[in-house]
Amino acid sequence: MRADAQRNRERLLDAAVNAFTTEGPEVTLESVAKTAGVGIGTLYRHFPTREALVEAAYRNELSRLCDAAPELAAALPPDRALRAWMDRFLDYMTTKHGMADALRAVIASGGNPYAHSRDRMIAALALLLSAGTASGTIRADLTPDDVLVGLSGITLAAGKPDQRTQAGRLLDLLLDGLRTHPAP
Repeated sequence: MRADAQRNRERLLDAAVNAFTTEGPEVTLESVAKTAGVGIGTLYRHFPTREALVEAAYRNELSRLCDAAPELAAALPPDRALRAWMDRFLDYMTTKHGMADALRAVIASGGNPYAHSRDRMIAALALLLSAGTASGTIRADLTPDDVLVGLSGITLAAGKPDQRTQAGRLLDLLLDGLRTHPAP
């Protein structure tokens, strides 16, 4: 894809996530295109249907989350990389909840935007947990699935934007439980 086409695609995906999250599934595609600074024809060249746009926007958010794991692992100490990824997970889940109605419409039309989501998140967590275990900062008796379930529970309990402070405290609590601690 040409660089300008890739930029247009990224702007469309960002505008779509924002629109479907804040305005709901009935937002017009014309307004998404306008917000992205492109014409409606450009939107349809990239995404021939509303469902294709919603699914691509969701998958793009998933990719941002999962692709962040190796970047964070390279840039931060393992426990801090894991905590930074947890914050991104909370952002991802907040966006996913905001897009819930639009995603349900994709599923109703026969799509499956969640086909590989869990596998990708488990792989990202496995990388981060492995680094933490190797450094001695994260317990070795955990599975990525355990951590994903814990993170999911936090987002269900305190995943709304106005509960961000509480969610941060809960993420800190979860991370503290994941850390290795010297025996008393």
